[in-house]
Amino acid sequence: MKKLINDPKNVVAEAVSGFAQAHSDIVRAELDPVFVVRADAPRSGKVGIVSGGGSGHEPLHAGFVGFGMLDAAVPGPVFTSPTPDPIVAATKAVDGGAGVLHIVKNYTGDVLNFETAADLAGAEGIEVVSVIVDDDVAVKDSLYTAGRRGVAGTVLVEKIAGAAAERGDNLAAVAAVAATVNSRVRTMGVALTPCVVPHAGEPSFTLADDEIEIGIGIHGEPGRERIKLEPADAIVDRLLGAILEDMPFEAGEEALLLVNGMGGTPQVELYIVYRRAAELLAERGVKVTRSLVGNFTTSLEMQGASISVLKLDAELTELWDAPVQTAALRWGR
Repeated sequence: MKKLINDPKNVVAEAVSGFAQAHSDIVRAELDPVFVVRADAPRSGKVGIVSGGGSGHEPLHAGFVGFGMLDAAVPGPVFTSPTPDPIVAATKAVDGGAGVLHIVKNYTGDVLNFETAADLAGAEGIEVVSVIVDDDVAVKDSLYTAGRRGVAGTVLVEKIAGAAAERGDNLAAVAAVAATVNSRVRTMGVALTPCVVPHAGEPSFTLADDEIEIGIGIHGEPGRERIKLEPADAIVDRLLGAILEDMPFEAGEEALLLVNGMGGTPQVELYIVYRRAAELLAERGVKVTRSLVGNFTTSLEMQGASISVLKLDAELTELWDAPVQTAALRWGR
């Protein structure tokens, strides 16, 4: 294992500290317990938005803390949910009196710990509503979840809900927008190589040199099938076909297309994936009116990609276009 780390036990704390120093105009970090919060939090009268989960998926979630998106992010150990204590601390840090929305990826540990934190915050007088993200069409009831996994579609939920909170929507309205995005986004991924969790020191799974895993999870969970390596277009056909089978489009409908890298995939390959996905959607009469390409929900250094398609309407498009200023997404300011 070759990694730019010191002690594996200190990876998250050291990374969070460095992240906050690099982006001190946007965020500040708390290290006991560990969470990242907007530099100007709490904002009086604004719904606070908190997300989080195991580290190793950067820039998710800390990279999306800032104006127009998250108010705080709680990173757990690599691929492991944060405990309730830092979630409660982050919730209290962003409470501006209008309540707090928790955006939670559908993994058993995340769901349980965020539920406990919501109960504890509620006992202190903070109204908390949770929205569970479960956009992965690959499998149901995996090693980590009951039901579908939450993957790259989480970024779209966080951005659009964040814009709703920033414009002054109340807690119920922000939660409704987040739930709407989750209901209209689907994701499917592929792995070309495994990744190495720092404290484990060995690959999280094995693939032969000529094998790929279709429908991989962001922690290296098994997907739908393991097949021989194919040309990029054939792989995209598989991924997008699964998405459109699960969420059919009518001709003329509009979509946001996200091609997300798993951490070790060059940008040039992601654009090859995007090209084919956009071509296939156009053949179906789907209008791709918004797009995003890059590493947004990663799995350490895994080589691979995922495709997410969000069915847009006028309001979701407006909220997507709204200004955002975070370490990993910024436009309009």
